Amino acid sequence: MSEKRADVVVIGAGPGGYVAAIRAAQLGKSVICIEREKLGGVCLNVGCIPSKALIHASSVYDRAKGHAAEMGISFGEVNVDLAKLVAWKQTKVVERLTGGIATLFKQGKIEHVAGDAKFVAPTRLEVKTAEGSVSVTGTDVILATGSRPIELPAFKVDGVHVLGSTECLANTKLPKKVLVIGGGYIGLELGTFLRKLGTEIVVVEFMKTLLPGQDEDCVDVIHRELKKRKVEIHLESKAMRYEKLPAGGVRVFVETPKGEKTFDVDWVLSTIGRKPNSDGLGLEALGVAIEKGFVKVDAKLRTNVPHLYAIGDVAGQPMLAHKASKEGIIAAEVIAGLPSAADYRVVPAVIFTDPEVGSVGMSEAQAKAAGYDPVVGKFPFSVNGRAISLGETAGLCKIVADRKTDLVLGVHIVGPEASNLVAEATLAIEMGARVEDIAATIHAHPTLAEVMMEAAEALHGKAIHYKSK
Repeated sequence: MSEKRADVVVIGAGPGGYVAAIRAAQLGKSVICIEREKLGGVCLNVGCIPSKALIHASSVYDRAKGHAAEMGISFGEVNVDLAKLVAWKQTKVVERLTGGIATLFKQGKIEHVAGDAKFVAPTRLEVKTAEGSVSVTGTDVILATGSRPIELPAFKVDGVHVLGSTECLANTKLPKKVLVIGGGYIGLELGTFLRKLGTEIVVVEFMKTLLPGQDEDCVDVIHRELKKRKVEIHLESKAMRYEKLPAGGVRVFVETPKGEKTFDVDWVLSTIGRKPNSDGLGLEALGVAIEKGFVKVDAKLRTNVPHLYAIGDVAGQPMLAHKASKEGIIAAEVIAGLPSAADYRVVPAVIFTDPEVGSVGMSEAQAKAAGYDPVVGKFPFSVNGRAISLGETAGLCKIVADRKTDLVLGVHIVGPEASNLVAEATLAIEMGARVEDIAATIHAHPTLAEVMMEAAEALHGKAIHYKSK
């Protein structure tokens, strides 16, 4: 067995792992990164990036067929070649980004070992590669193995009758009708993508609401817009089983509050969540503390085993790519002796439905539970000049603050470019801004960002373009 050594060994090259490897190299450490699949992990290859590319493309198609005509722009017949679209996503977007990581690894002299890793000691691993087994030892090891989709026993992903998000993003034949199990962000993002291309969509969600855990006002807007697109939604419902149909497709049996219903669809899209990849690594034999599959870490991302760190999805909620990247930087800096630590008070979340959702900080209920006296300011996109000019007026900006101190506690946005607009709110909370600070900041006109300023003014009863109820 050949042997390799480095100051830092990173297991996984997703948005947490590859960032940790690069930051460690910047700090003068020799680095080996073990990745059994492709650089970039789930996010760049079969998750965040390719899904957003296809979502954007479906929006271009949707607007060309609809809103453009209202503007006096005619394209004639508009068609979509899904196979070509998927190929564009892969070659022009995914491969460009994953190739960029390979270049950064080369520049940082980071060695990539392709294979499956398993611990034989706290800082030593056996990696099974195509050429045979390799022993890899590091002074410190960072675990960044990510997560994988949860499967329902009755709906095992087979790539034909039941598809997961990975299979959906690679699908090259447009289905006529699809049933989506799960009304969370993955199901609604991919369901909206398919709906814009013309597929009939049925959403089955076990909980009482779509997007469980999100701000109620934001969810109400998403629910309403999905209904406008004739998406069939069944809440408090459970997909039980399916049977294959002789002519192709499947019949899905669903328990609803009104009794059992059946739906004949081309295939099922299963998106009920993800679970951490902590199994099969030999962590239990090392005595690593694990709870519900998540590796337990402290604020410096250290596990209970010396010199072993964990970051990203495998280290706990929220399971977000940008949280993993930040943790990768922190872990590398802690290893290098810098005074870094994780702070989860301000972690934004974005959902690429139509309209988009961007949120950061506390909800009203969370603020009240934390001992604050919350007060809210809201401003709708329907009276924002830029939103009107874009023809995208659904949604609102909502600021949650402490009545006594005027401190910004949370911001929840549903509307055009919410994924970008939430950055201002994130910075505001990070810096300890008051609502007055946002209101006093001159925002360029006409821009979507003005909704943030006017929501702040609305909280104080001073909004110019909107009188709150």
